[in-house]
Amino acid sequence: MKNLTIKKIDISSPVSVQEAAQLLTNETDLENVDILNWEKAYPYKPGVQFRIAHTGNEIWLKFYVQEKNILAQETEINGDVYKDSTVEFFISVDEGKNYYNFEFNCIGTPHVGYGPGRGNRTPILPEVINQIDIESTLGNEPFEEKSGNFSWEMMICIPVQCFAFDKIENLGGLKATANFYKCGDATSDPHFVTWNAVDTENPDYHRPEFFGQINFEE
Repeated sequence: MKNLTIKKIDISSPVSVQEAAQLLTNETDLENVDILNWEKAYPYKPGVQFRIAHTGNEIWLKFYVQEKNILAQETEINGDVYKDSTVEFFISVDEGKNYYNFEFNCIGTPHVGYGPGRGNRTPILPEVINQIDIESTLGNEPFEEKSGNFSWEMMICIPVQCFAFDKIENLGGLKATANFYKCGDATSDPHFVTWNAVDTENPDYHRPEFFGQINFEE
């Protein structure tokens, strides 16, 4: 199981998404999402890295992606973003009993749910999800699949209010489990890449027993 310490970045006043991204670049290391758990069926592996930190009341997460095909059709909050070129962050703050799935297609359409497993999810309300700041280098307008060689980045700022079923006032010192993913179910090269290994027969990201350990700095 992987183990990741999430650095605390001290800020004295709110910052823009762009300023947060610059602070992440200056103060954190790149992590790789590079495990192909189902290589025989899905051999394509895009290049995926991320940086992550927290401010006490917000998680800052930036993904860096290189891939052959990009697709962005879903524009509705809590829609089927996983079919597009998508990055995902799943996190449990209660020792794996329940977890939040944060999913973002490459134009920043979010899908966020909560619950103990794939078949038992409660959507987080759109007015709560709208508190997440998201900025993609691909913009926010939908498009049909494009093929070639693409590089894109996405900066995501998740406030503690999004953990709607847990009373988290400060992330400092929190011990949690999580996984980071890249997928694109409806792209010409469907792919399923993970940060921490997932030992299942078929692709399944909704498996908190395969999350890695993450520790938020005080």
